[in-house]
Amino acid sequence: MTIKAPETRIVNTWRVACDGSEGALGHPRVWLQIPMDLGWVECGYCDCKFVHVEYEGKV
Repeated sequence: MTIKAPETRIVNTWRVACDGSEGALGHPRVWLQIPMDLGWVECGYCDCKFVHVEYEGKV
């Protein structure tokens, strides 16, 4: 059995919301703050990685 790689989303805000994007099969909505020195953050529930557009291709 293979596990699908976590999703990566390019965003243009430093604060993002994640709910798993699967409707009833998702997870509770959480708000995540992208640190300006890193340029990315991962959701603790689904491991989705949010990358700020300024860091696209750099992380």
